[in-house]
Amino acid sequence: GSCQGNSVERKIYIPLNKTAPCVRLLNATHQIGCQSSISGDTGVIHVVEKEEDLNWVLTDGPHPPYMILLDGNLFNRRVMLQLKGTSRVSGLAVAVAKPSPPQGFSPGLKCPNDGFGVYSKDYGPQFAHCNKTVWNPVGSGLSYEDFDFPIFLLEDANETQVIKQCYQDHNVPRDGSGPEYPLCAMQLFSHMHAVTSTVTCMRRSSLQSTFSINPEVVCDPLLDYNVWSTLQPINSSGKVNPEKEVIIVATRIDSHSFFWNIAPGAESAVSSFVTHLAAAEALRKVSDVHLLQRNIMFTFFQGETFDYIGSSRMVYDMEKDKFPLRLDNIHSFVELNQVALRNDSILWMHTDPVSRMNESVEVQVRNLLDILSNSSMGANVTLQEAGFSQPLPPSSFQRFLRARHIPGVVITDHRTAFQNRYYQSMYDTPENIRMQYPEGLSPEETLEYVTDTAKSLAEVATVVARALYRLAGGANNTSAIQADPKTVSRMLYGFLIKMNNSWFQSIIKPDIKGILGDVPQHYVAVSSPVNTTYLVQYVLANLTGTVVNLTKEECLNPEKTPSSEKEMYEYAWVQGSLDPNSTSRVPYCVRSTVHLSKALSPAFELRQWGSTEYSTWTESRWKEIRARIFLVASKELEIITLVVGIAILIFSLLATYFINAKADVLFSIPRDPGAVAY
Repeated sequence: GSCQGNSVERKIYIPLNKTAPCVRLLNATHQIGCQSSISGDTGVIHVVEKEEDLNWVLTDGPHPPYMILLDGNLFNRRVMLQLKGTSRVSGLAVAVAKPSPPQGFSPGLKCPNDGFGVYSKDYGPQFAHCNKTVWNPVGSGLSYEDFDFPIFLLEDANETQVIKQCYQDHNVPRDGSGPEYPLCAMQLFSHMHAVTSTVTCMRRSSLQSTFSINPEVVCDPLLDYNVWSTLQPINSSGKVNPEKEVIIVATRIDSHSFFWNIAPGAESAVSSFVTHLAAAEALRKVSDVHLLQRNIMFTFFQGETFDYIGSSRMVYDMEKDKFPLRLDNIHSFVELNQVALRNDSILWMHTDPVSRMNESVEVQVRNLLDILSNSSMGANVTLQEAGFSQPLPPSSFQRFLRARHIPGVVITDHRTAFQNRYYQSMYDTPENIRMQYPEGLSPEETLEYVTDTAKSLAEVATVVARALYRLAGGANNTSAIQADPKTVSRMLYGFLIKMNNSWFQSIIKPDIKGILGDVPQHYVAVSSPVNTTYLVQYVLANLTGTVVNLTKEECLNPEKTPSSEKEMYEYAWVQGSLDPNSTSRVPYCVRSTVHLSKALSPAFELRQWGSTEYSTWTESRWKEIRARIFLVASKELEIITLVVGIAILIFSLLATYFINAKADVLFSIPRDPGAVAY
C-alpha cells in the first residue's frame, strides 16, 4: 500500500531538496522572519526577473495568490515591502544572484547591535544609536522585518531551472491574456510555533514544562559556547591570582543572513578569527613565552551577531566569580574585527573616546597604540588611529567597557563605514574577500594552495602576534615571530569552502567526525556546540597544544595519570592523519589549554526574558520545512471532479442500500427441482 502511495505522490509532486527557509526569531519586544500557514502555503508560480514583472503579480494576473520566483538582484527592501503589503502573494522563492549584487546587499541593520553596546544616554550619548558614524550604510534591515508568508532560498541552480521550465511550459501569459490550466504551482511549508516575542514564547514553554508530562516547547534561546585558551596554563577550575595581569585577544566566530543557517561570514567573522588563530600559533612558537610577565588569553566569542551573547555572558561570569579570570585581571583588550578588505594595506585602530578622558586609561591606551604601530614597521600592514572623536565600531570590547574602563583597541579594515558591502548576508563569501584559486586543482591541492588573501591575513596575524608579545612584556627581537600563510590557507579553505577536508579530519576526535559537513555556515543556532565552535576549538588545540605520549586510555582519563595536571590542561584523543600505506589513521593525544565556556545570554539564566541589558534572542521551533512544485487544475475542474465524486458516492450508497434491502430476493437459493415434498 505505502509503496503505491509514494509512487503516486512522486508522479504528482517534484520536491525541492536544496532550499533554505527564512525562520522566525524573537526578542524581548518583537518577532522577525517568516512563516507559512499550518498546512503550508500554495500559489501559482510567476517568475519575476525585472521590476515590471511585479505588475502581473500585484494587479494584472487572474490567478492569485502567486508564488514568486524572485531574481536575487530584486531581493531588496523596496520590492519586499511592496509584496508584504498585498494579499495576492502567498510566498517567495529567491534565486541567488550570480555574481553578487554590485551595489552591495546587507539585510542587517545600519547600526548593528544598537542599544546593547557601551554607548547610551548615560555613556557617550553623542555616539549612541550610531549618531556619529553609520557603520553599515547598505544595511536594509530586511532580516529584522516580520513577513507573514514563507520565503525560501533556492540554493541549487538546477532546481531553479526546473521551476523556470515548469513556468515556461504552463504559466507564461499568451497574447496578453492569462495562461490556461493546468498551471504550475508551488507549495512551501514553514509553520512556526512561537509568536509575538521571547517573553511570550518562553512563558508558554515554561508553563508547559511545569504542568505537562509531554511539554511542547515553542522556542529556544540562541546559545552555544565561547572558545578560550591561555598562552601560559591557568587552573581552569580555580581563580587566577588578582595580581596576575592578562591581555585578552578577542574575535567573534558567528555570522548571520536572511536565511536560516546560511551564514558564510567570510569578512564579518572568518577573516578575523582565522587571523586570530594564526597569531596564536605564531606566539606559541616563541621560545620564551613561559617567561612573559603577563599572560595572553585568546578568546573566540559565539553569538555576537545577536546583541553580544558570548561576550556579555563572559563578562557576567567574571563579575559573578564563575570564571577563572576576574575583570580586575584584564590588563588590556585587543579585538580583531573585519580585517580582510584593507585599502592600501592600512588597518585602523579604534578606541573609546569616553574612557580615554580618564588619564590613567589614556596613558595605557596610548602605550597600546604605540606598541601596535611600532609592530607594523617593516611589514606590509600599516596601523593607523581612526581618530579620537570617533566611537568604537560594534565589537565585543564594548560589553567589557560597560563593566569597567579597560584600555583596549579594536582593529578593522574600515575607518568609518564598513568596507564589507555584504555584511550579514549570503554574499559574504570567499569571493567577497577576493579568494581565488587556479582552475583544475584537486581538493587536496586547493587546501594547500596559498592564496593572496591568506598571505595578506598572515601579515596581519604577524603584526598582532608581535604586538602581543611586546604588550606581555617580551624583550627579545620580534622579527622571528611570523604567522604561517600555509596554516591560514588551510583554515580559510576549511572554514569557507569545505569543512570535510583531510586536515580537519585529522585534528578532531573520532566521535564527532559527523560534524564535518560540506559547505561551512557560521550561524549560532540553538543546538550546541555548532560545527564552527568544535572546529575553532580543535584548530586552536592543534596550533597551540602539544602532542603528548599517552595511550588512548590515559588520554581519555587524564586524572588517572599523576603528572597530567588535569586542572591546568585539556586532553583530546584525535583521529590523526591517514597512514600513507593503508586506510587506517594514526591517532594521538593532544594536550592544550583550550576550554569552552557557556555562551547563553544571562537573561535566560536570570529568567529576565524582557531584559534590555542582555540579549533575549530566541528561535521558534517548527515541525517541517519543505518545498515542492506540481500542476494545479482550474477551480471549475476541481469542483466538477468533487461533484462527480460525491454523486458517485451517493449512487454507491443507494445501490448498496438497495442491494442490502433486497438481498433475500436477489440472493435466495433456488429450490432443487428434483426434491419431492411429502
